[in-house]
Amino acid sequence: MASSTGGAALGRIESLRRYPVKSLAGELLGDVDVDERGVAGDRMWAVRDADGKLGSGKSSRRFRRMEGLLRLRATYDGDVPVVRFPDGRVVRGDEETVHDALSSYVGRPVTLAREAEVPHHDDGPLHLVTTASLRWAEQVLGGPVDPRRLRPNLVLGTGGDQPREQQWLGRRVAVGEELVLEVVQPMPRCVMVDLDQDGLAVAGGLLKALTEHSDGCLGVLASVVRPGRVRTGDEARLLG
Repeated sequence: MASSTGGAALGRIESLRRYPVKSLAGELLGDVDVDERGVAGDRMWAVRDADGKLGSGKSSRRFRRMEGLLRLRATYDGDVPVVRFPDGRVVRGDEETVHDALSSYVGRPVTLAREAEVPHHDDGPLHLVTTASLRWAEQVLGGPVDPRRLRPNLVLGTGGDQPREQQWLGRRVAVGEELVLEVVQPMPRCVMVDLDQDGLAVAGGLLKALTEHSDGCLGVLASVVRPGRVRTGDEARLLG
């Protein structure tokens, strides 16, 4: 097994998150495999309407805003996504009733669809944010910023209160004993950061603050250079 003990220490992984269904709340993990596509099973499924657009908290060429999706939660039972509704209902993705349940909830005919040729990710396979960036965002907003609003895969615990990961663009980061990432671009934010989701109330002003102070970006997107397993508490190091 290759070791990632070389390089400058950045911090340790504070949390790992996976979102089995795009634009639904996800699950907190203790460990997970990461391959070229990203976190195993991340955003592998999506709510798709009759026009082929994917359900989201925003509308665009590929996506259609579907009210309330962020209030649903998806987890995995093996390889099967399990959707939990606000009223307590639990529907498995391998049950035919899941399509009717989702259609009734969003108010239009939809299906729960597995990823095919086109990836469900918006811009890249893996999203990382540091606690330094979260502290900085709290300063510019003037209030708390819960990482769940940003929907990251990895939250890296670091010192300071400036967006450190912006300095790693084009560089490689080793995480734990196996995984190596390359930081490719800042993570653009959208209206979803202000929406009520995952037990959080509406947070007016976060997107506006980020637009004014960081060109609307927070955190970074990374590609996977070397696949591997990552665990909460793993050390991250900047290579090269």
